[in-house]
Amino acid sequence: MALLLLLVTLASCAATPQDLARKMFTFPEATNTAHVKLLTTKQDLSALTVCLRSFTDLRRGHPVFSLATSLTSNDFLIFKLDASDLFDLWARDKKAEFALQDYKLNTWNAICSTWDATSGLIQLWVNGKPSSRKFVSSGSNIIGPMSIVLGQEQDSYGGGFDINQSFIGMISDVHMWDYTMSSCEIQNYSDELSFTLGNVLNWNALDFQITGRVLIEDKQRIC
Repeated sequence: MALLLLLVTLASCAATPQDLARKMFTFPEATNTAHVKLLTTKQDLSALTVCLRSFTDLRRGHPVFSLATSLTSNDFLIFKLDASDLFDLWARDKKAEFALQDYKLNTWNAICSTWDATSGLIQLWVNGKPSSRKFVSSGSNIIGPMSIVLGQEQDSYGGGFDINQSFIGMISDVHMWDYTMSSCEIQNYSDELSFTLGNVLNWNALDFQITGRVLIEDKQRIC
């Protein structure tokens, strides 16, 4: 397989948005430094949807997607728990636990989540299968400059990383929207059909910074 390999030992920045179609970020080792910061100019979210694909063999807890602001480290967080089918979803520093048995190790998992500040409801989707909808937090938006990180959980704005919670594996197809997507659109994303590209984060035009040992490679597919 032809590889496009980028190994960064110091912080580096994509000079212009990059099209990462058919690419993946590879996080090859446990560390409290290596991560990818995703850049957006958005500073006010009354609702959101996040979708990405993750591949790992980790059996311990680890972050899937971490969004912090200066006032709240868990403004939006998707966190995979130790148990094989459990996730914690956080919004505005409040969490709910979800169980979905469709998550599997050593294969690509399509993971999506929605949250709405008006209703306070949050929901998880794994490989196109939805969870129940649960209340976490309502009445306030996510406001301020956002630090969005892959590979680490932020216990403070842009930092506070713990090696024992670091992600090891591959992540691809990251998109984020400033509204709650319909179930049909999420299903289309999960099935790799046509869907509306993210308007907050767009994998096909992504601004990002890499710190530490993170690689950009051709996405591995099962033939």
